[in-house]
Amino acid sequence: MSASSNLDKSASTKGSRAAKMPGGADLGKGQSAAARLQAAAILEVLAGARTPAQAAAALGLSVPRYYQIEVRALRGLLAACESKPKGRQPNPANESAALREENQRLQREVSRQQALVRAAQRSVGLAPPIPMPTTKSGKKTRKRRVARALTVAARLHKDNAPSAPSPSAAMTPEAV
Repeated sequence: MSASSNLDKSASTKGSRAAKMPGGADLGKGQSAAARLQAAAILEVLAGARTPAQAAAALGLSVPRYYQIEVRALRGLLAACESKPKGRQPNPANESAALREENQRLQREVSRQQALVRAAQRSVGLAPPIPMPTTKSGKKTRKRRVARALTVAARLHKDNAPSAPSPSAAMTPEAV
């Protein structure tokens, strides 16, 4: 083999080697330098290459603060290892948009049905219903309930009024 073919092989494997690096070629590209240093120090401690005190000193942190960062990193690792549910997940924004569209569709359907009812009423010869008058607040006025005893008493008074005067009226001095 010639030297140029060896160079070609090394150039072609160099590109694929970067893609086969642990974590991929773009690992840590979007993170800050401090975050990359902390991650490297935590991985070195977990691998046994450094002690927690050495990693804390290298990062310029106290040992308790290093442990806090390590716990946060491990929680992130566990959260990333959690399996993702299959399929499309419900999104509240998409769900509210779908509900709005359904509401509009149902309102159009109600308008259509009302138009069909009006057409059917006209074809049969029924008069359109008279709309109820609305109050200022837009609420229906509620009929006040009257106690049954009061309605019975009012009926008895009405029944007694056209008949003979009551005994108390007969005993007044003007009546004598």
